[in-house]
Amino acid sequence: MAYPMQLGFQDATSPIMEELLHFHDHTLMIVFLISSLVLYIISLMLTTKLTHTSTMNAQEVETVWTILPAIILILIALPSLRILYMMDEINNPSLTVKTMGHQWYWSYEYTDYEDLSFDSYMIPTSELKPGELRLLEVDNRVVLPMEMTIRMLISSEDVLHSWAVPSLGLKTDAIPGRLNQTTLMSTRPGLYYG
Repeated sequence: MAYPMQLGFQDATSPIMEELLHFHDHTLMIVFLISSLVLYIISLMLTTKLTHTSTMNAQEVETVWTILPAIILILIALPSLRILYMMDEINNPSLTVKTMGHQWYWSYEYTDYEDLSFDSYMIPTSELKPGELRLLEVDNRVVLPMEMTIRMLISSEDVLHSWAVPSLGLKTDAIPGRLNQTTLMSTRPGLYYG
């Protein structure tokens, strides 16, 4: 759960979210180094006199500023592709949950069990108890085991929806007529909002 005035991400609860946080830090460091270098060069250009006009004809400089961005893009793209493939793979799920988005509620069905399905409605603001969170509390929560691979099948009955749990690193669109799937695995017990 995010806290008021929180600047960073929520605590990671799944291996995928941990990888996403590492990738974010990796990319942010590259962006920070590039921004610092550009700021340094701009400050040099503004404070020094341009006396070295012979450097304008240097082939080496042009080669460096062509190859260096390509190397930087590769340093960003390879970890990104690895995480994308990790997020897409499904390794023999222990449980499958079918999620259907409706106009104002979600329907859940545990497909591995015969008649286990329920609807989850958001609790109106007037009915909230002290300590409950507005627009996040529901009457029936989804209960899932931890440290097990779970497949979520996500679709919609009427309009586009988004099924997301930020601390698990999940966000999948529920589209009418299309069945999307994602996997999740929680590494610790808890109550996760999305």
